Formats: sequence, C-alpha cells, structure tokens
Amino acid sequence: MKKILKWVGLAVLVIGALWAASFFISSNSKSPIEYETHNPFISNIEKKTVATGKVIPQEEVEIKPQISGIIDKIYNEEGDEVKTGDLIALIRVVPNEQALFQARGRVNNAKVALKNSEIEYNRNKTLFDRGVVSNQDFLNLQLQYEQAKLELENAQNDYQIILRGSAGGSASANTNIRATVDGTILEIPVEEGDQVIQSNNFNDGTTIATIADLGKMIFEGKVDEGEVGKLEVGMPLKISLGAIEDKEFDATLKFIAPKGVEEAGAVQFKIEGDVNVDDDFMVRAGYSANASLTLEKKDSILVIPEALLQFDKETDEPYVEVATGEQEFERRDVEIGISDGINVEILSGLTEEDNVKQWNKTEPIKKGLEEEEEGEESDE
Repeated sequence: MKKILKWVGLAVLVIGALWAASFFISSNSKSPIEYETHNPFISNIEKKTVATGKVIPQEEVEIKPQISGIIDKIYNEEGDEVKTGDLIALIRVVPNEQALFQARGRVNNAKVALKNSEIEYNRNKTLFDRGVVSNQDFLNLQLQYEQAKLELENAQNDYQIILRGSAGGSASANTNIRATVDGTILEIPVEEGDQVIQSNNFNDGTTIATIADLGKMIFEGKVDEGEVGKLEVGMPLKISLGAIEDKEFDATLKFIAPKGVEEAGAVQFKIEGDVNVDDDFMVRAGYSANASLTLEKKDSILVIPEALLQFDKETDEPYVEVATGEQEFERRDVEIGISDGINVEILSGLTEEDNVKQWNKTEPIKKGLEEEEEGEESDE
C-alpha cells in the first residue's frame, strides 16, 4: 500500500513539473509587448514654413533741414499725427562770420553802384528831354539803372538769408521745419538746443523727425534657401504679432530677394509682404512677427501618422510593419510624399485596410531584457 502511494505521489510531482514547465515555456514564448496598430486614413496635408521678422511701415520719411543752425523750438512729440505742411520745429540760424561779412560787403557795393547809376540816369534824362541824347543811349542807361536796383535787392536778400535764414520771414522759410507727408511721427532724434546740419550734395544732413503712415505696414523677414524656391510673389501669408495675442493679420507676399545672405552657416533670403492692418488694433512700427506660408497643399490623400514610419539603416528607405496576425508583423516598403510634421502622405505600399504597427517607447528596453535572458539560457 505504501509502495502504491509512493508511486502515485511521484507521478503527481512529475505531472506538476511538466505542467509548470509547459506554462513557463508558453508564457515566455509570447512577446512581453503588445503593439497597437493604426489604419491609414484620408486627410488633407498642408506643408508650411514660418518666417521670422518684424512689421515696419511701408515708407518712412526723414525730415531734414535746408539750413544749418540750432533747434530753437520743437512743436510735436513722437506719436503725434501730422498733416503735410504742419510745423514740426523752428531753427535759429547761427551765421558764418565770413559769409556774413562778404554778404554785407556785397550790399554796400550794390548801394554805391546804384547811387552812381541813379546820378547818371537823372543827368541823361534831362538831356534826353532836351533832345541832346538819343533814344537808344537813354534806354541803355535806364536799363543799367534798373539792373542796379535789382542787384541791391538781391544782395540784401542774400544778407538776410545768411543772417536769419529767410529773406522775408515767410511761412515757407528754411528755418521752419514742416511735415512733407501725412502720417505719425515715429521718432524725433533731436532736442531743443541741438545743432543741426543742412542737407546738401555732400551731406545727408541731420534728421529732425521721421514720419510714416502706420496704416500701410509690411512684413519683413527671412526664409531658408531650402524653402525659398517654393515661394511665389502673390502667395498669401498669415502674420502673427508677439504684442497682439490671438490675432492673425492677412498679408500678401510681394518681394523675394534675388540674393541670399549667409547667417550662422545658413543662407537666408529676405522677403516682404503687404499687411492688411485692422483698424481695431494699433500696430506699432518694429513689432516682432512671424509669417506662416503654405508651401504645398494636398486634399483627400492617404496618410499615416509620421510616428509609424521607419527608415532602413543602410538604404534610408522608408518602411512600416503591417500586421499579418495577432501580434505578428511583416515589413512593407512604402513611398511617401509631403509631410506636415504630424502626418505623412502615402503614395504607394498601403491601403486603408492595413493595420500598421505603432512602435512603443519601451521597446528598446524590453528587447535588451530578452537578449540578456537568451544569453543566460545559452550559457547554462
């Protein structure tokens, strides 16, 4: 009896050991990772790029003086709206002593010449009335007398201009600095008491004020050389300003630079776009801005999430893994098109019915554990 019980117990232990071994083998034969799958789907893709830059006025006009002197009075402040002809500043002339002396001497010479011409004219007029002097000679003397008057008047005007900056103190005098266009004063880089230099052929002159129309703004930015070839004049832009949240302004690309500039090892091309300014928002000159440009757009195309895509290490060709059974997958090469950074176009290799494997972030760790266990088993 005892012998029978001994053999029964031994059989139970063997059966239990076999069952445990079978369970262990079957459980280890299953992959420790269960992969999710996704089906390709129909969607739209827009490939965009973003150009960084700023918003500036379309035209900025610098107001410069036509005479050198000292700023005597400034009538406006930065930010003021002005109309053409509005007085901005007044200049007090500091005459050059040498030029002033020469002008005074010219006036004195003109007075002497006029006095002599007048005496000669009056004497010959008496003789002309008596018929002694011919009509032609008298007309010549009369012409000289009138020219002497004009010479004195011109000399006196020149003297007044050098002395005061104006011949008669009219509203259009050179000492009055006036706005030449309608707009907003962006900058007044001078103060009362500052010395300014006139604008001439040899000197740009001192800028007294800068005026621009803030209703006509442009976006100025740069794009990379890899994307500039896809741009065309007339393309729509979406402008977002750092100073104005949750608002986009429409714009139209109007200029693409024909020459690039190298910056930090990359070639950048300047672009400009006309911005449609909304009257409800105050857009100031110099706001930093980003311009979104649609480089390419396709509607109703087959796409997959770009995270499902893999690339061959040797050929760099794209491929995915497609389910052939429960947690069983096979490699399938695909041809891809445009991408927006989230989804990528599938030109060939997949259909909407395919289940594409999604790679888990923990897979490399799991793979490492499996390889270690296999190595330990081989050592045993």
